[in-house]
Amino acid sequence: MGTRQSALAVTQTGQAIELLQKACAERGLDVRFATKKIVTKGDRILDVTLSKVGGKGLFVKELEQALYEGEIDIAIHSMKDVPAQLPDGLVLGAVLTRADPRDCVITRDGRPFAELPQGAKVGTSSLRRSCQLKASRPDLQLQSIRGNIDSRLRKLASAGLDAVVLAAAGLIRMGWEDRITERLPVDICLPAVGQGALAIECRADDREMLELLKLVNDQKTQMTVAAERAFLNRLDGGCQIPLGAFAEFVNDPASAGNAGAIRLTGMVGAPDGSRMLRESAVGADPIQLGTILAERLIERGADDILAQVRG
Repeated sequence: MGTRQSALAVTQTGQAIELLQKACAERGLDVRFATKKIVTKGDRILDVTLSKVGGKGLFVKELEQALYEGEIDIAIHSMKDVPAQLPDGLVLGAVLTRADPRDCVITRDGRPFAELPQGAKVGTSSLRRSCQLKASRPDLQLQSIRGNIDSRLRKLASAGLDAVVLAAAGLIRMGWEDRITERLPVDICLPAVGQGALAIECRADDREMLELLKLVNDQKTQMTVAAERAFLNRLDGGCQIPLGAFAEFVNDPASAGNAGAIRLTGMVGAPDGSRMLRESAVGADPIQLGTILAERLIERGADDILAQVRG
């Protein structure tokens, strides 16, 4: 299994392997897993904001190349890093059960987000977070910070910041949940597409591996993330543009005779928070739902906002 080399990536990979080993053992399958750490472009470039480097595939391309070349059989990704369109010959064989999808605030003195002082300095590397935080609190001074979770937490003190904003799921998986000051509700800050979910990618012609990955695939997470990714795909978005989406079931598809309905909320905003487009829609087909919601925002000018961001 290929993985990035950060502590979070290695931890997530270990958790995915545990799930796979358990599923295999329950079925009497003798399958063994080993990890191969791979450095990606996004890991190497730490002194430039991701939006300026180029947002598509920064944390996955080298892993995908290793799949093509047979160096690895499967790759584990944070779903929010995976572009909406995969390269030919590769597929997502499994989507693991989603952790908390929300963003969270870690403040220096324990104050919640609403009680941060006027002009507070907040660190984030995300245009998506920046535009929503500025829309909610125009007074904030947002500062770009890059690096792994632990280095961003250290910058809370070393860079003189009042707060940093990170994905809650990463902190939870690292066992650092106690560092979270507050989880931001999605009506304040919509998460990134796929945030909180892990994806396992493999070669499309590797039938044995595809059958194995079915054992750990979570269908509900797969469907909600598919709606978000369809929204992303229609807007031709990368993971580093001011775009967010979150889907959840409004009723349980597992209940008898119930196909389930998904509510998808999406947003596109100017990085400075001066303009924000946000809508919700409900539907049963994830791909159709995501596409329809994106087209609604396009009719309201989403393409113009994204074109300005892309320059």
